[in-house]
Amino acid sequence: MAEAPKTEPRSLRWYEGLTRYHWLVLIVASCGWLFDTMDQWIFNLLKQPAIAALLHVPASDPVVKSCSGIATAIFIVGWATGGFLFGMVGDKLGRTRTMVITVLIYAIFTGLSGLSQTYWQFVVLRFLTGLGIGGEFAAGAALIAEVFPEHARATALGVMQASSALGNLMAGLLNYVIVSSSVPMGVAWRWVFAAGVLPALLVVVIRWFVKEPERWQHARENALAGQKSLGSIPELFTDPVLRRRSLVCVALAAVGVIGFWGIATWSPDLARHALNPGNVDALRQQTDQHMSLAVMAQQAGAFFGILAWTVLAQRLGRRPAFLLTFVACAVVVPATFHLTSSFATALIMFPLMGFCTTAVFGGYAIYFPELYPTRLRATGTGFCYNVARYLAAGGPWIFGSLAAAHGFRWAATIVASVYVLGLLALPFAPETKGKPLPED
Repeated sequence: MAEAPKTEPRSLRWYEGLTRYHWLVLIVASCGWLFDTMDQWIFNLLKQPAIAALLHVPASDPVVKSCSGIATAIFIVGWATGGFLFGMVGDKLGRTRTMVITVLIYAIFTGLSGLSQTYWQFVVLRFLTGLGIGGEFAAGAALIAEVFPEHARATALGVMQASSALGNLMAGLLNYVIVSSSVPMGVAWRWVFAAGVLPALLVVVIRWFVKEPERWQHARENALAGQKSLGSIPELFTDPVLRRRSLVCVALAAVGVIGFWGIATWSPDLARHALNPGNVDALRQQTDQHMSLAVMAQQAGAFFGILAWTVLAQRLGRRPAFLLTFVACAVVVPATFHLTSSFATALIMFPLMGFCTTAVFGGYAIYFPELYPTRLRATGTGFCYNVARYLAAGGPWIFGSLAAAHGFRWAATIVASVYVLGLLALPFAPETKGKPLPED
């Protein structure tokens, strides 16, 4: 009798074999990051109206743009500091406990930002908000990486990161509703910031229904037995393998963060400039409405960009996915700033820019946790993802200065050259496609 031909086992689709608990973890971690980014984009949309109101000057006053750059830089420093500190806390204290702490921090201080009475009160509260925003990502990414099975890990992390675009979209929608109402803009920004306190309700779900991953519990037991330490930043650089990986990850993160905060977050200002070049007061409400719609379109593009990066990473590998997105960003970002001259062109170019500049952040969520052992996963992810923000803190100021000297369009072209530098780091990046999480 002839032997039956052997068939290759069918590979599982990413969602196959997942339990209700897997879905709960994905929803909770995604919501934590979604509300996190909603709070940060509320700031991007409303920093100029808020600062103008607090300084008691017109929004067109040059001092508003200057002070906005300073506030943004301080916010980024707070974000980087939070990621640096809470990455270690995530390894030492646990993923879920760290998420509880960071969500409370960014929700409470975003709400309090709406009560600011002076410019410097506002800036300090944004710094404190940044601590929570920076700290939440590493804990959430480590939680998903350690809970999900290998065949579903990358896609689940990509979905979590894609939720950030939904948070940004929610901020745009919230801003659109407020500016379309009869509430004066000098007061409306306070209501939008106040809504940022709502994510604190997520803490109840995390506290009662999400437990620490078994991988982390095992690593903690080993640490208590005196074998190896948890959350040690020096180990990221004393171990030669981890040192190389950390340097590569910081370089990759710096490119995306500088590009995003130095360019993409200026899209509301680009839209205002294109829609109302004369800064006419009578057109300001309509301009802000159209700006919100353009930014919402940008975030829709960002959502699909992150999912596209996830698909590329699964099919081609992590390094080719980074390569393609860096090249796309270097082309699309200057094109967006040069071609956007009306509401119609903004609705075309903004989604493309969002697609490209945010896609690479899907790479950080997927790639960074795959490079570190459990006892250092949150520390390494938080360090690389957020220390790069120290390097990017000067981006808003540099872009603002370049914009003042050469205009928005050429400033974006100059800053977009950073994406070319990202290509230089890729040859040193290890490929992790199809490999299990390291455990030491």
